[in-house]
Amino acid sequence: MGSALDSKVHAAIARSTWAISPTSIGLAWIDWATQLGASPGKRLDLVSLVSEQALRLNCYCQSVALNPSASATHECIIPPSFDKRFNADEWHRWPFSVLHQAFLLADEWWHAATTNVRGVSKHHEHIVSFIARQWLDMLSPGNYPLTNPVVLRRTSETWGRNLINGGINLLEDIERFATNKPPAHMNRYRVGVDVACTPGKVVMRNRLAELIQYTPTTDVVRPEPILIVPAWIMKYYILDLSPHNSLIRHLVSEGYTVFCLSWKNPGIPERDLELDDYLTLGLYAAVKAIHQIIPEKKIHATGYCLGGTLLAIAAAAMAKGKDDCLQSVTLFTTQTDFRESGELALFIDENEVSLLEAQMEDAGFLSAGQMAGAFQMLRSNDLMWSRMINEYLMGERAPVTDLMAWNADTTRMPARMHGRYLRELFLNNALSEGRYRVHDEPVTLFNISKPIFCVATTADHVAPWQSVYKLHYLTPAEITFVLTTGGHNAGIVNSPERTDRSYRILKRPAGGHYLPDQRWLKEAAEFPGSWWPAWIEWLNTRSGAPTTPPAMGLPSIESASLPDAPGSYVFEQ
Repeated sequence: MGSALDSKVHAAIARSTWAISPTSIGLAWIDWATQLGASPGKRLDLVSLVSEQALRLNCYCQSVALNPSASATHECIIPPSFDKRFNADEWHRWPFSVLHQAFLLADEWWHAATTNVRGVSKHHEHIVSFIARQWLDMLSPGNYPLTNPVVLRRTSETWGRNLINGGINLLEDIERFATNKPPAHMNRYRVGVDVACTPGKVVMRNRLAELIQYTPTTDVVRPEPILIVPAWIMKYYILDLSPHNSLIRHLVSEGYTVFCLSWKNPGIPERDLELDDYLTLGLYAAVKAIHQIIPEKKIHATGYCLGGTLLAIAAAAMAKGKDDCLQSVTLFTTQTDFRESGELALFIDENEVSLLEAQMEDAGFLSAGQMAGAFQMLRSNDLMWSRMINEYLMGERAPVTDLMAWNADTTRMPARMHGRYLRELFLNNALSEGRYRVHDEPVTLFNISKPIFCVATTADHVAPWQSVYKLHYLTPAEITFVLTTGGHNAGIVNSPERTDRSYRILKRPAGGHYLPDQRWLKEAAEFPGSWWPAWIEWLNTRSGAPTTPPAMGLPSIESASLPDAPGSYVFEQ
């Protein structure tokens, strides 16, 4: 009785705080404030820094007053390369030059104040630094029409039409948010027509997943099929976007029989699904169906993000059970050791997980909006404030891409599954320590012996490449590690048509010595362009001679009644 009451209260707190734990934030601020109060040397350093900054800003103001045209060459602080807020020429003219320089100095001071305070735990330091950054981002002079010279110029040029258009955009977005409609113009990319349009057929369906088999486009195919296990946090077609950048279409054109799981968008009936269910009803069921269609052939298993973590767990369990059905394992932006799991770890501690568990227990699932909000906060400059400036102050809607349309097509996650995922993998790091249990039996990645192709991206805020790289000391298997330019999604959706990408690649042989990540960075060869051809070459060397394509689906009444690709689960909202 008491536990149920506590759960209800915690769920109410979670709803009122957008599932951000006030306890976590309070403890972090107390830790930081008390330790800073007990560190007179750090406070003296901060006083010295603000004095030095004031002197730099004063000298800058004097130089601008004497020679306004030289403001850009005498700036007292340069923003980091990834900060594009003040790149426009107007920001380097008085008085906006002084305004943005003062803001950047404040940003520099608060970063110094919230980091490297003796005695503060790293987790609390990250929380305090993150919150300070959010407040500063909100107060940036670029976010307000009277202090943004680019907006002022546009307003003058258009006689205020940009602000009228921006107001219309704002009202439209408010209406769409209130009625749970997708963002404006997202219907430009229609699932099954413009995206997720590679021909194929659903060959298996259960209460959790559909398995799609894609129609061959070559006269002969490699005998070993490819099974793709996408993340269940979003729709599967991140790997089957427009025809020109569809990885699935590319694999089919290279002579592979491709299967892909499409996860159901869970609701109340799926609230009690577990991670073991995602293995049994998803990956294991797919393997069984593939073996019925293509008997006695091993599978090139490929996992993306959370799907890669699930695949790593399955590969470890199969190795323990002497199940030799895999030919190779490919992991895209996949974490298997969660001790340094990126900026998402800001939201993961005991207080936060307890709140989320209570809210998910009450609702039955984690809503898509909560996950989208967390990702937007992590990259507030790129995903929130810059968009608001362009759409509400400049009055311009950003052109929609297929990747943006996919990103808006969000999904939910079952309460029990997501709770176990957060607690066992993020909080307890059970997988990397050999304590994660599959059907009550512990599994270890050390048992995996199949060759692994592992891809990470340089600008990944979800799965930092150094975290993905830790797979090297969790298994003695052969690992071909690729580090490509781009982010968590754009680095993977990296068709050979793109010429603005590059990648590094280096193979560690089975049983080879561990190479620290920074040393790997120096020794790995760098190549221009997409990493897709390198993966195809890697697959080819581990595949048999091409043969006749297999039949499409199973010769049964049930299989014949299933829909064509992209199936039905992908349309669930």
